Amino acid sequence: MRLSKVAGYSLILMALTAPAVHADDPCLGDDEKKAALTRSAALQRAEQAGQSTAIFVAYMQIIADDCMDRYDKKAVVRAKANIPKLGRDLAQAAETKGALYSSDAIRADGQTSAFRYYETIGDHQEANRVLLKAVHGKPEDLHLFQTAWNIDNGRYGPVDPNTGSRQPYSSPPAFQQELAKVASTNADRLMKAEEKDAQGLTGNIGDLGKASMQSIEKLRSAALWMKYLPSGDKPAKDRAEHRGDTIMKRPDPTFTQGQAMMYYEFSGSPKANDMAAKIKKKGEESQRAMEKAGEGMKKSFSQKSGAEQIQFDKKKADLEKELGF
Repeated sequence: MRLSKVAGYSLILMALTAPAVHADDPCLGDDEKKAALTRSAALQRAEQAGQSTAIFVAYMQIIADDCMDRYDKKAVVRAKANIPKLGRDLAQAAETKGALYSSDAIRADGQTSAFRYYETIGDHQEANRVLLKAVHGKPEDLHLFQTAWNIDNGRYGPVDPNTGSRQPYSSPPAFQQELAKVASTNADRLMKAEEKDAQGLTGNIGDLGKASMQSIEKLRSAALWMKYLPSGDKPAKDRAEHRGDTIMKRPDPTFTQGQAMMYYEFSGSPKANDMAAKIKKKGEESQRAMEKAGEGMKKSFSQKSGAEQIQFDKKKADLEKELGF
């Protein structure tokens, strides 16, 4: 009896310490099985309906599911074999419709950009081509340009069959060279337009405010494009310093140095910083002088009011005395 109890305890202990059937394979859980079968059914429905975009989405989901090969290996093989060609076909159709780039994910309703299809199937070269085409179509769109410039962030090449690893992807130099041309064109356009605005800096004081605001805005915009060029934004910053000097040479600097300050602060050069500091100091001194003058006037009014009150009280007392009060 005692031996049988020991044997029973041993069996219980073995059962408790033994791993579950699917402990080493998380894909054998009920939820994983249900999800895989749901994806398999979705692919079958899309294929039967002949909906290319829905088929593409189903392929994506099947390939992304590491558990699919446990339940529908044929679907996995079919998805991996067919998604490159289907993706290119859908991308070409989207490009024909003018849907070149969108940051939106793949959609089953067909409202997906050519870039997104190419990017999804790993054809970065074609993805770059349509993205560059989109940039040329909207050359003044800085946000779109920045997206293209940083497009390699998070990109990876194909899986190495020997190591199973993936290396970061880098676009060919020609891609960024084309983008640099766009940046250069925009910077040149803005700098030329700024020259016309700057003509108002030497005009009457009524036009100065508008001219300076338009001028500095174009210099700031040009600087944003110049950041993508080898020389950086130095040309815009240097011109801003020059514009500040132009305003300080006016015969009315007391009333216009605020506009000069704006240029100097944007320039940020040692000389510009020094000029900005001088203007600020002068402004603070003027403010203190005005406050001091105001206090003097207030004191003068107070003293005058006091003297007038004394004189009034005296006249009142004399009148009361005369009337016998």
